[in-house]
Amino acid sequence: MKRAFKYRFYPTDAQAAELSRTFGCVRKVYNMALTARTEVWALRQERVNYNATSAMLTAWKKTEELAYLNEVSSVPLQQALRHLQTAFTNFFGKRSRYPRFKSKKKSRKSAEYTTSAFRFRDGYLTLAKMAEPLAIVWSRPLPEGAQPSTVTVSQDAAGRWFVSLLCEDRGVGQLPANGTAVGVDAGLNNLLTLSTGEKVTNPRHERKDRARLAKAQRELSRKAKGDGVNRAKARRKVARIHAHIADRRRDHLHKLSTRLVRENQTIVIEDLTVRNMLKNGKLARAISDAAWSEFRSMVEYKAAWYGREVIAVDRWFPSSKLCSRCGTVREKMPLNVRTWTCDNCGTAHDRDVNAAQNLKAAGLAVTACGAGVRPQRSTPGGQSAVKQETPGREPWDSPLQEG
Repeated sequence: MKRAFKYRFYPTDAQAAELSRTFGCVRKVYNMALTARTEVWALRQERVNYNATSAMLTAWKKTEELAYLNEVSSVPLQQALRHLQTAFTNFFGKRSRYPRFKSKKKSRKSAEYTTSAFRFRDGYLTLAKMAEPLAIVWSRPLPEGAQPSTVTVSQDAAGRWFVSLLCEDRGVGQLPANGTAVGVDAGLNNLLTLSTGEKVTNPRHERKDRARLAKAQRELSRKAKGDGVNRAKARRKVARIHAHIADRRRDHLHKLSTRLVRENQTIVIEDLTVRNMLKNGKLARAISDAAWSEFRSMVEYKAAWYGREVIAVDRWFPSSKLCSRCGTVREKMPLNVRTWTCDNCGTAHDRDVNAAQNLKAAGLAVTACGAGVRPQRSTPGGQSAVKQETPGREPWDSPLQEG
């Protein structure tokens, strides 16, 4: 299985200048090819493929106006055209929207090199058009005997440089089956509540740096708009704080998702529509900080790596209002109720633990019935792998209830 290993590196002034030129040329070629393909479609309703744009690139390099494209490696430019081809393929396949132009200030700065444009020997990586290898901080070793097939160099908004090496990792394989299943209920007060009764506290990374971030943003807003040096410094300061928050959040989610995948054969989660939840003005910041979508993505791809199963239960399933012992559905459940007692069997429930246990039971029922592992999100009416008749259409177990 191929995996990408990302490392930070510190370029020399010459390397930084060369990479910055490459980023600019990649952006220029991508935008010009997008313009050409759009114009041809508008005029003749014809699709332009990668081979045609590659021929255009050759012609562009021969012009006096675009002769500077010859100063950088041609491989990242060709890869930009391949990425544009993939974007159009996804668009025509109705998997994404129409490709957008790359912006100098907003778009991600990156360049992709294939094997013909770099040399990797004895732990030293040298890119085309560069005399010296990159000073990479090897925070973790590559798989033994691994040889990168693709190298992607990028720079984030905080000015940090990263290199990502795509390698074959033979160490990734299916873990021994243990038959353990767990239900996972997402929330805000507690980031996750497991069916075992364990609660994972929400670190609230953004809240810890909120005052520092607000101060930096105020300083940025006072700088004159434009390309001034002082405004650029203030912008990088804000970006560094954002990057620090995102790094801590990502590290925590990686450790949490890896632990769940390693310890459990089946993981049952909710199929939450985070995009709609972000429309709640009072809780949008807390929901973004919780990063439920990122956590789900991590769990799903790691489960695929290690041979685990992920089941997503429909968000309309009344997991909070359903008694996990007798199956009675309570009519009303105010948002401030964190513990409740079933009127039918008298069992006392913790709201979140009860919801996680119900999710686990619903997920195991899906497995026993041989249904799909997750709801079909595009199905009209919100039908899912787990069907439960509910009074009305209210997201009973929405994590927003935790406030």
